[in-house]
Amino acid sequence: MTKTIGYRDWRWQALFWHHFFLLWTTIDGQTRYSIPEELKQGSVVGNIAKDLDLGLSEIFERRLRVASEAGKQYFSVDSEKGELVVNDRLDREALCGQSASCVLPLQVLIENPLQSHRIEVEIRDINDNSPSFLSSELSLKLAESAAVGTRFPLENAQDPDVGSNSLKTYSLSRNDYFSLKLKDTKNGRAVPELVLEKPLDREKNAQHQLMLTALDGGNPVKSGTCKITITVLDINDNFPIFNEHEYKVSLKENSTKGTFVIKLTATDADEGFNGEVKYSFGSRTPDLVSSTFEINEKTGEIVLRGALDYESTTSYLIDITAKDNGTPEMEGHCRVQVDVEDINDNAPEIVLMSKPSPVREDAPSGTVVALISARDLDSGDNGKVRLQLRKGSPFSLKPSFSNNYELLTSGPLERESFSEYNIEITATDSGSPPLSSKKSIPVTITDVNDNPPVFTQPSYNVYLKENGVPGSILYSVSASDLDSGENAKISYSILDSKVQDVSVSSYVYINSDNGSIYSMHSFDYEKLKVFQIQVQAKDQGSPSLSSNTTVHVFILDQNDNAPAVIYPSSAAMGSLSHQRMPRSAKAGHLVTKVTAVDADSGHNAWISYKVSEATDASLFTVNLYTGEVRTKRAVSEQDDSSQRLLIEIKDDGEPVQSATVTVSILLEDAFEPSKKTGRITLYLILSLASISVLSLVTFLILAVKCIRNSRSSASCCTRQSDCDDYKNPNRNLQLQLNTDGPIKYVEVLGGDMLSQSQSFRSCMSPMSEYSDFTLIKPSSTTDFKEVISVLDASLPDSTWTFESQQETLMFRAYWMEVRYCAPIAFGVVQRDLLPPPPILPTVASTLLRARDERMMLLNTRME
Repeated sequence: MTKTIGYRDWRWQALFWHHFFLLWTTIDGQTRYSIPEELKQGSVVGNIAKDLDLGLSEIFERRLRVASEAGKQYFSVDSEKGELVVNDRLDREALCGQSASCVLPLQVLIENPLQSHRIEVEIRDINDNSPSFLSSELSLKLAESAAVGTRFPLENAQDPDVGSNSLKTYSLSRNDYFSLKLKDTKNGRAVPELVLEKPLDREKNAQHQLMLTALDGGNPVKSGTCKITITVLDINDNFPIFNEHEYKVSLKENSTKGTFVIKLTATDADEGFNGEVKYSFGSRTPDLVSSTFEINEKTGEIVLRGALDYESTTSYLIDITAKDNGTPEMEGHCRVQVDVEDINDNAPEIVLMSKPSPVREDAPSGTVVALISARDLDSGDNGKVRLQLRKGSPFSLKPSFSNNYELLTSGPLERESFSEYNIEITATDSGSPPLSSKKSIPVTITDVNDNPPVFTQPSYNVYLKENGVPGSILYSVSASDLDSGENAKISYSILDSKVQDVSVSSYVYINSDNGSIYSMHSFDYEKLKVFQIQVQAKDQGSPSLSSNTTVHVFILDQNDNAPAVIYPSSAAMGSLSHQRMPRSAKAGHLVTKVTAVDADSGHNAWISYKVSEATDASLFTVNLYTGEVRTKRAVSEQDDSSQRLLIEIKDDGEPVQSATVTVSILLEDAFEPSKKTGRITLYLILSLASISVLSLVTFLILAVKCIRNSRSSASCCTRQSDCDDYKNPNRNLQLQLNTDGPIKYVEVLGGDMLSQSQSFRSCMSPMSEYSDFTLIKPSSTTDFKEVISVLDASLPDSTWTFESQQETLMFRAYWMEVRYCAPIAFGVVQRDLLPPPPILPTVASTLLRARDERMMLLNTRME
C-alpha cells in the first residue's frame, strides 16, 4: 500500500519555485537549462532567443524551431516571446530510468542562413514516486527451532526516483519476536532482513502478522508497505547454505541460447531427506529474468534462455533459493549479478534534422540543402560514426559538430536531366567488424524557364469536309515544354492573318488550354478550298517563351449541289421543252441535246443522263455522258406524232443528287426552213463585220499612240491592269489533270492559290462523239442565272439546225477571243470545229493529251 507524506499544495508550491529559479549555463558554446520533471505543458524553460542573441522578429523570419534527438518532441518555441516551453509531459523515470543524470539534448535550427545550435535540458528528479514492493503480501515459514538471532532476508522495495528522493530505509511494525536489520550489499543497496529476537513456540503462537514499511528520502516522505505472514513450522532445523552470498559473472550480448552462465552449490547440514537441496529462482523474480535465464533445480546450473541486448539491459540481478526436502522446508538464499558486455551489433543511424529544401537548377555551389546527424546505439569505438556520399553526385557533406553535417551543392544542376536526386549517404562505425547503413535523401530541383514550347510537328495538314457543323472541332495541335510547373503550362493562340481579305479569327477559334481548333461557321468548297492558320504556343514562365506552327486546312468537296439543267432553259423553269423532228429521220438522228452542270467537283460533278419515262421506249435513246437525244430506229407511220421523254440527270456523288427534264417531240411529215434561221445568219454576219472593223480601228489607234510614245517603256497595246493575263497567259497557271473514272477533267488555277478570280475546268467524256469542253471562270460578281442566260443564246432551241448551231458557236468563240480580259462567266466551244483561244495554249495542249488518253481507253474497252 502506498502512502503520501506531506501536503499536495506544498509540493506544487515547491515545484513552482523550482520552475521560477531555472538554471541555465553555457559550456563550450552549448546552452544548458535545468528544470524539474512533471512541469505543466506550456511552462517556460528559458528565453532561448535571448540566449542565442536573436531578436523576436528573427524567430519568425528565420523559422526558429527545436528538434529533439530523443525522437519525441518534448519542447517547442513560443515565437512571440522567444521562450523555450514544455510541449509534453516530462517523466524523468521514463526518460532516464535510474541514471543519476538526466539530460535531453536538443537541436535548435535557424534558416536564412541555415544554422544549428545544440542545447541541453537537465531534468531534475522530484519525489513523485512512492517505494513499492513487488507483492503487497509475503509469506514465510520458520521452524520453531530457529535460533535467536537468525536472519531471514526480505524482499527489496523499488523506488523509481533517484538521489535524495530514492529509497532510504525500512521499518517494521512493533512485535515481541522479530526486529529489522539492514544488510549492505556490494552494489550499495540495503537489503532488509528479519531477525529472530526470542525463541518461537508454535504451540503458543503458530502465526505472526508483521508490516514492513519502505521509506524514501523525499520531502515530504513517501512510503510503501508489505504485509508479512510468518508461519511457525516444526523441526528440520538446518537450511541450505551457499558458498557465497553474491556471485558476479559477465556475458557477451551475442551469446547464444543455452550458453552456460554459472553453477551454484548450496549445502544442508541435515542428513537424509532433509539434506537434499533443490534450486529455483526467487519467488519474486521479474519476468525479464525468468524469460532470459533458466536454472536446473537439481544441479544449480544457470544457462541462457533468451537473447541479450546491451542497449536494453546492461545488468541482471537474479535471486536464487535453495530448499531442502525436510518438513518443514528449509531454504537458503543468494544473489547472482550478470553483466552484459557490449559488441558491435548496431548499425549506425542517419537522422535527417531538417527537411531538404527544393533547390533551383541555377543555384550556386555551396548552397545548404539539409542538416544531417548520425548516431550509433553501441558504446566506445563501436559508436563512432563517419558519413560518406556516393561519388559523381553534385553534392557534398560538410561536418559541423558532434556527428552533425551540412549537405551542400557542389556542382551545376540541370532539372531537365535530373528533376530529383536521391542522395545516398553511407554511415560506417569504427567497430570490428565495422557496420554501416545507407539512407537516401530526396532533393527536388526546381525549374527555371529555359525551354520554349515545341510542337509535335513543324506544320499540320487538316482535311475538312465542307458543310460541317459550326463549332465542330477541326484539329487539335499539341506542344510540349521540357520545363515544369508554370514554366510548362502552355496556352495556345491564333496569330492574326487574312483569308480572302478577312481575318482568320472570323473563320476559326482555338481553345487556349488544349490547342483544339474549332470552326466558327460552315465552309463551302465552291467558295474556299484552302487556307492557313498560324498557331502560337506560349508558356507561363517569366519571361515567357513561345513557338509557332502552321496548320494548312484543305476543304473537301461534298455532294451538296444537284445538277442544274442549262438546256433546255425552259425545262429548267419547270415547263416542257418542245422539239420538232421529221418522220423521215433515220436511226441515230440527233433530236436535241440536254445540257446540265454541277457546281461540285470531282466525282460529285460527273453527270450521267438516262431516259426515265418515254411514250415509246424503243424509239429514242439518250447518251449516258453527253445528254444527246437520238433515234434508235427509223420513224414509222405507226408511231404517235407526239412523243414525250422524261430524262433523269444524276451526278456521281454520295448520296446521289438528281434532276429531271421533260422533252416533248412533235413528229412532222415535212420540215420547212425557218425564217428565223435566216435572220440569225444575217445578224451574225453583221456582228462579225462590225467587230472586225472596230478591232481594225482600235489597232490603228494603238499603233499611232505607240509610235508617238516610242521612248516610253510602258506597253501601248494593252493596259497592264486589264490584260496582264492576255500578255502572259501562262503566268501563275497551275494545271491538274485528273484521270480517275470515266470522266477526264482538268482544273486550271491562276494567280494566288487562295484567290478565286481565275479558274478553268474542262470536262470530257470518253463516250462523247463531239469532244465538247467547257471553259469556266467563276466570279464573285457573276450570278449563276446570268451564266445560264449566256449559254442559252448558243444552245439548241425549238428552231435548232446544225448549220445555225455552227454559226452561233463561231460567233461565241470569236467573242471569247476578243473579250477574254473582261469578266467572262461561261463559254462553250466545240473543239472539232474551232481551235482553242490563243490565250489558253497550255489548257489546249493539256486537253489534247487528255483526248488521246481518252481515245486509247475507249479503244481498249471496245477490244
